[in-house]
Amino acid sequence: MKTAAPGLFLENIPLAPYTTFGVGGPAALFASINSLAEMQQALAFCSENGIPFIVLGKGSNCLFDDRGFQGAVLLNKLNTLEDDGNGCFTVGSGYSFARLGSGTARKGWSGLEFASGIPGTMGGAVYMNAGANGSDTASILTEVLYLHADGAIQKYERNDLQFAYRHSPFQNMQGAILQAKVQLTACAEAKSKQHTMLAYRTSTQPYGEKSAGCVFRNPEGTSAGALIDHCGLKGITQGGAVISPQHANFIVNQGGATAQDILGLMQIIRTTIRDKVGIDLVSEICYIPYQREE
Repeated sequence: MKTAAPGLFLENIPLAPYTTFGVGGPAALFASINSLAEMQQALAFCSENGIPFIVLGKGSNCLFDDRGFQGAVLLNKLNTLEDDGNGCFTVGSGYSFARLGSGTARKGWSGLEFASGIPGTMGGAVYMNAGANGSDTASILTEVLYLHADGAIQKYERNDLQFAYRHSPFQNMQGAILQAKVQLTACAEAKSKQHTMLAYRTSTQPYGEKSAGCVFRNPEGTSAGALIDHCGLKGITQGGAVISPQHANFIVNQGGATAQDILGLMQIIRTTIRDKVGIDLVSEICYIPYQREE
């Protein structure tokens, strides 16, 4: 790997503190991105030098290898928020998704109540089409501003984008989401709905523990958690990781868990569900290997 850009990148920074799992070895290169100019500089440097890169928000839906990442990790701090009026908000991709959900509901705007309690960023929510309680990010999205790896900035209207369950077209692109616009609707009960959803989440999930959210996507017509629970896998441990006794579709780092511990439990779940139920579960967590091809 070539010499990092002066003043922007740091070398060999442990990734565990930047993920909700609390797991992951060092990034060869690491940069905290606080502006469009810094994001452009970082992507240009990576492109010119053939360095794989990952744009990281709150690290709530990813699992880094125990050896780390032999590339550049760009910590997204583009946390601007503009109230454009009439329920339209322009949101920086590094802005807290949970904060956005609670803040807009408090102002009487409905559509993002489900976001409260989801420990990710706006960019991550768009990237994964995050959702809960029958709602998803795509349903309130109107526009996305995107920086391609070649430096081109492109504005995508919602109609230009094809979303699906936990999928967005950005998963097949190389670059970074810069900001998104959302359109919400006036609702006097928005704050109450948000509180109800958050209370349910905190009572049924290992909220506040070291996890990465739901491990597997829900198969059509059922829930992954129910299948895992039905197969008696709650509470199974491997090393420092455990399949949550509270919610079976969560794996929790009890202390000292490694990526291999978590991957091992994921494989146990997959194999058991396939053998007993005949369903192949699809991971919702993004595993980032030590070496990644661009």
